[in-house]
Amino acid sequence: MCAFGISLIVSILLIANCPLAANDDDKRMNPSTPTNSSTTPLEPDDPSTGPSAPTPDPTPGTAPQQAPQGAQSPLSFKIGAAQFTPGGFLDAAVFYRTKNLGSGIATSFGTVPFNNVVTQGHLSETHISAQYSRLSLKVDADLTPSTAITGYVEADFLGFQPPNANITANSDSLRLRVYWADVKHAKWEFLGGQEWSLLQPNRVGLSPNTGDIFYTLNEDPNFQAGLIWARQPQFRLTYHATKDWAIGVSVENSQQFVPASVIFPASSFAAQFDNGSSSTSTASSATNTAVPNLLPDFVVKTAYDFHPGGRLFHVEAAGLIRTFRVFNTLAPPAVIYSIVGGAGSINVNLEVVKNLRVIGDSFWSDGGGRYTIGLGPDVIVTPNGQLSGVHSGAGLGGLEWQTSPKLSVSSYYGGVYFGRNFGLLPSTTPGASCAGIAGFTCVGFGFPGSENTNNRTVQEASADVIPTLWSNESFGKVQIIMQYSYLSRNPWFLSPTSPKNAHLSMVYLDFRYTLP
Repeated sequence: MCAFGISLIVSILLIANCPLAANDDDKRMNPSTPTNSSTTPLEPDDPSTGPSAPTPDPTPGTAPQQAPQGAQSPLSFKIGAAQFTPGGFLDAAVFYRTKNLGSGIATSFGTVPFNNVVTQGHLSETHISAQYSRLSLKVDADLTPSTAITGYVEADFLGFQPPNANITANSDSLRLRVYWADVKHAKWEFLGGQEWSLLQPNRVGLSPNTGDIFYTLNEDPNFQAGLIWARQPQFRLTYHATKDWAIGVSVENSQQFVPASVIFPASSFAAQFDNGSSSTSTASSATNTAVPNLLPDFVVKTAYDFHPGGRLFHVEAAGLIRTFRVFNTLAPPAVIYSIVGGAGSINVNLEVVKNLRVIGDSFWSDGGGRYTIGLGPDVIVTPNGQLSGVHSGAGLGGLEWQTSPKLSVSSYYGGVYFGRNFGLLPSTTPGASCAGIAGFTCVGFGFPGSENTNNRTVQEASADVIPTLWSNESFGKVQIIMQYSYLSRNPWFLSPTSPKNAHLSMVYLDFRYTLP
């Protein structure tokens, strides 16, 4: 965290003290000009990131509108022309699952054990963790009267775990979440760094602030099955056509993803994809940094915020373009084969009555499995060594209600779907067959006889109750976060003796102190 903070501070200070061609005729807007909150904050999140205030129609020669001095965190301080705002929260969570999933505080939705699995399916698990605690630092500076820059870094403690992490020291490692710089000039905004994917649903506009991103109010660090999300390096350009309408495009780090549940026609293909390893200490994880990605992922998105009766109606649509390639050595001459995949998404976040929001998110893709929290593959390799995209879809619906200043409740239901995609590979093995056809073996995903990790659907229903026990503008707030979830997964193929699905219940009880 020290390295993050030091590099961020140095960068912002250097830029803030070297104004870019300031126009002497420009007049700085009065810093005391008030702004209205774009949305009533529901989520128990880091206040240093927002939610951001809506900006008026920016015009050349005017300064970015600033929040009133009284709205700043009491922890804020200035160095030169830059305003520093530290943030974060202490998080201590007890979580219980009816099956011994073994994934830690963040739920591995796609590996829920069946009831007949020994021993995981017969045992529950209970743990206490402080890993979701968070540290953040935001730095704001005006470069010119019409240009402003914001730098932001955020980290938690869900990083690499040493071998004795849960035995004695519990030395949970720091993990980078987001780290970006954002420059705003007139109607244009440019962001570079690691940030939530532009494909992920927003609560407000196309704001990059964590408080303006939708990822539910759940305590689970993997949030909710059915939510489309990623945090990854990117460059993003946004045009604010009006104060309520924005259009953005981003170029984001790609990673062609095929988990171990998929069968390849030859072993040489396995090293050409991220295999979904969640442990950086295993030998298989070496594949993840050696993936021969062809191009970055391209995301385009537009959002419009309506304000009927003073409430916020947020509507957005997004598109994704991806590329995939493999080196096909099945038959001479060896060739490079590539395809293009894509996805579309439409999302709404509507305040139907004061403090009651209705959320609806949708996603459909041909090759977008990685964005479903990696619950299914992007593509398969066909028997002749070519690529074929896997169709996947996701949806999420929810309600969030701030019943009073001291209590919020929410509920969500979400799910993902993956289409089967397989082919017949000729085989000389005696007794070989695929889908009842003798003389062949199956390659791909979801074929008859495939492993029960080839998930057709993964679904989750969740409910949260979040009382605020104490709050003070100068000292922060204390909350209790209670989450209950029911999770189930249905593979494409099950043996006759297997249960019809794998399911579990889980409960989180969390104590959180958030900095002011």
